[in-house]
This record gives sequence, C-alpha cells and structure tokens, in this order.
Amino acid sequence: MTTPTLSELEAEEAGLILPHFDEAMALKLGTAIVALAQARKAPVVVNIRNASRCFFHAALPGSSANNDNWARRKSNAALMTGQASLLIGMRHAAHNRTVEGEGWSPIDYSDSGGAVPLRVAGAGIVAVATVSGLPQVEDHKMVVEAIRLVMG
Repeated sequence: MTTPTLSELEAEEAGLILPHFDEAMALKLGTAIVALAQARKAPVVVNIRNASRCFFHAALPGSSANNDNWARRKSNAALMTGQASLLIGMRHAAHNRTVEGEGWSPIDYSDSGGAVPLRVAGAGIVAVATVSGLPQVEDHKMVVEAIRLVMG
C-alpha cells in the first residue's frame, strides 16, 4: 500500500469534516469500520473515543490485547496533537524526531498510523477513530475510508 505524502495527509484531514457527532454517529462509523475489516478478514481492534469516554470498541477475530494497547497509544497521540497519528509519525521521521524526543512516554503515546481525529464543522475535534492490527498505512486508510462512507 502506497504511503501518502505529508501534503496529501494534510489535505485529507482538511476534507474529513463530519456534519455532527454523537453516540449514534460513533456507532455508525464504528460499524462501518468493522464491516470493512470483516470484508477483508482483517484482525483488528476498532476504537472510537475522546479524552473522557469510549464511544465504540470492537476486537475482531485474530486481534489481541496488544492491538488494544496500540490503539490506546495511537489515539492518545492524535487526541493530544489534533492530528492523525500517521501524520505525526511522518513529521517525526522527516525531522529525525521520536515520541521520546518530544517528551512523550512511549508507554502512553505512539506515532504509528491508525488514529484519525474526528472533526465536526463549527466544533473542531470531538473524538478520534483508531484501527490497530494491520500495517500502519492500512490502519489509517481503513479509518479514512469509513469516515468517507459515513460522510456520504
């Protein structure tokens, strides 16, 4: 799978704006991600949360507790920066930086791809959707594909 460029990721983020977000939207998005994963027989964990609560979580066959931990760490980074974890990692790589070099604990943060902030027009970032279990670019693209599906 082709890795997007920094400018492609930045443009992608600018275009992923949901009309609203609530528990029903989280369920719709989470179900869309699960459907994509099941169709591909992808052994992933799907998580949608904000800083204070989990809106959706699913562990598909073949995933593990390790995927839960990766999802938590990736979503922490996305929530803290307001950027997709893949974009964070690519920026770190471009500037020869690391999570630890930023002063972030690698126990709690990861700049591996798969966590995408959920933005709502007029409200900003309201949550983050995360996939863990595939190579990082595939994790990221699965989330983006599902967001586009629910956006129509």
